[in-house]
Amino acid sequence: MEVKSTSKYVRLSPKKARDVAREIQGLPVSSALDILTFTPKKAAQLIGKTLKTAIADAENNFSLDTGTLVIKEAVIGAAPTQRRFKPRAKGSAGPIIRRSSHISITLVGSAPEKKKKIARKAVSKKTEEAPAAAPAAVEDQA
Repeated sequence: MEVKSTSKYVRLSPKKARDVAREIQGLPVSSALDILTFTPKKAAQLIGKTLKTAIADAENNFSLDTGTLVIKEAVIGAAPTQRRFKPRAKGSAGPIIRRSSHISITLVGSAPEKKKKIARKAVSKKTEEAPAAAPAAVEDQA
C-alpha cells in the first residue's frame, strides 16, 4: 500500500530542498525523522512536516503500522517563481527571482493481515511411508 503526501508552494528553492530529500529516500520512517530533526536546514523542517502528515495519513486512513513504513520516494518539484526587480546604478534594474517548490513524499507499507484459517490436509499413507523409506536408502549406500 502506498501513501502519498504533498506540500505545495513552499517558499524554498527546489535545489536546496533536494539535498535533504536525497538523504531520507529508502529509509524507515523512524530513522528518517531522526535525520530530519538534527539536520540544520530549513528544508529539513519543511520535509519533516510533510513526512509527519504522510505518517498520520497512513495510520489513520489506511490502518498501516508505522513501524513497517518505508520512504519509497521524496520528490521536490519546482513551483511558480516570483520575479521582482531591484533598482541598480545608472537607472538599470537587477532581477530578483524567488523560487518555490512542491514537496511530495511517498511511503510504502504492508496492509494489516487478516487472520486466515489454515486448512488441514488429510495425511495420506504414501507421505508417511516416504520419509521412513528415505533413510533406509541412505544407509544402503554407505
